[in-house]
Amino acid sequence: MKKLTKSLIAAALVLASVVPVFAKKAKKITVALPNDTTNEARALLLLEQLGYISLRDGAGITATPLDVAENPYNLKFQEVEAAQVPNVRRDVDFALINANYALGAGLNPSKDALGVEGSASAYVNILGVKQGRENEPAIKALAAALRSRQVKDYIVKTYGGAVVPVVDNPTDGYDSSIDYAAISGTTVSVAASPTPHAEILAIARDILKARNITLKIIEFTDYVQPNNVVESGEVDANYFQHIPYLNDFNSQNGTHIVSVAGIHVEPFGLYGGKQKTLKVFKKK
Repeated sequence: MKKLTKSLIAAALVLASVVPVFAKKAKKITVALPNDTTNEARALLLLEQLGYISLRDGAGITATPLDVAENPYNLKFQEVEAAQVPNVRRDVDFALINANYALGAGLNPSKDALGVEGSASAYVNILGVKQGRENEPAIKALAAALRSRQVKDYIVKTYGGAVVPVVDNPTDGYDSSIDYAAISGTTVSVAASPTPHAEILAIARDILKARNITLKIIEFTDYVQPNNVVESGEVDANYFQHIPYLNDFNSQNGTHIVSVAGIHVEPFGLYGGKQKTLKVFKKK
């Protein structure tokens, strides 16, 4: 009986030491990310770049949370409309935010982000028009103004790395192949997000004004209407999106928007919410 009692006590001690280890669940780290196809993938690729998840082979720029192959830090993804991610940041541990929405929320990727994507060449923000209008003189004049030295200098000076110009050989803002006198008095309308696109367009507006061309900037806060109004012909051009988003939008909606010129890149960033540092991401 004594032997049996000792065995039971020993077993109980073993269970007491083992059971809590298996019963204790790892705390989830909540991460908010955009829910549109291309920006969600971009956010996941940044998390992979930082070493916090691994995606299945071939996931690439169409990845979703279902493509997460390894999740060692037990991340819980909260998918939110891109414009709303800054607003939910205080309710989650971390948030992955597009630079234009970060800027609108008073955040700068180069100063405030805890992690920023590396090469972003696939995500160049472009001037878009409906296919077939690429060579219209007024559109070419707008593209030339956006590729100017004035615009490039403005981006560098104003955004401090939160927006990065990609025009390698900026011009004086004018296209020598255009007969500006023939389009004098023309109005060109552009759908744009408020920050930074509408702000950048304001510099191009001054360049065009010198040739008596009026640039009408129409601001939108969503990612759908700027393409719809260009497709319908209500607006001449748009400036708010990167190429992967444009390609996906055309595929999903049967639209025919094309890129006329690549202007800048907005580095995607990981920002703290409830967590102010990256300490929770300790080496496993």
